[in-house]
Amino acid sequence: MNGNLLGIIDRLSSLRPIFNMEKDFQLALGWEIQKKFPDWSVRFEHKPTNLKDRIFVDLWIKGDQTSAIELKYKTRKLDVNVKGESFNLLDQAAQDLGRYDFLKDVERLENIVSTHNNVKGYAVILTNDSAYWKSPTTETVDAEFRIHEGRILNGELAWGTEAGAGTMRKREKPIKLTGTYKLSWKDYSQVSSTSYGKFRYLFLEI
Repeated sequence: MNGNLLGIIDRLSSLRPIFNMEKDFQLALGWEIQKKFPDWSVRFEHKPTNLKDRIFVDLWIKGDQTSAIELKYKTRKLDVNVKGESFNLLDQAAQDLGRYDFLKDVERLENIVSTHNNVKGYAVILTNDSAYWKSPTTETVDAEFRIHEGRILNGELAWGTEAGAGTMRKREKPIKLTGTYKLSWKDYSQVSSTSYGKFRYLFLEI
């Protein structure tokens, strides 16, 4: 599915260079997968078996193998018209929480892959916020959760000692990764020459 999924994302970038929200991204990608592989089963918000926690996967694809796909769509404020349609993206900010949540997806997918036969996991984050892919210039409380270009992720990742209770609320637990991932961002689209008009994505295979 790896090559197929990357190819589908590449095609989607021409058809849908921008999305209104994360659910829009999920539905569009699921539809493109279904079009390319009409005999495959494409399920949204699927709950895998054999898991203690109540976990739902954004996309659960059953074809020549089973694929569990988790998607994130993080935006900075952008008002733009693309192909005759107006998009008014929210300024989500809170990049520290966005990074944590993406890596939590990776941790969940590792759990799913390790407890299911013939299942591959894929984590994707699409964003127009360069703070996700650029290296930090200062030390921050979420340093271990950084997902910038070229970083190698593995092992236990935790908040810095200066992180406040409000920042960590409902995200206190460290993230424990069993795999090792070298991060390489890919261009997705350029919908505007203004700030935040460029979208890039990070694709991890678990």
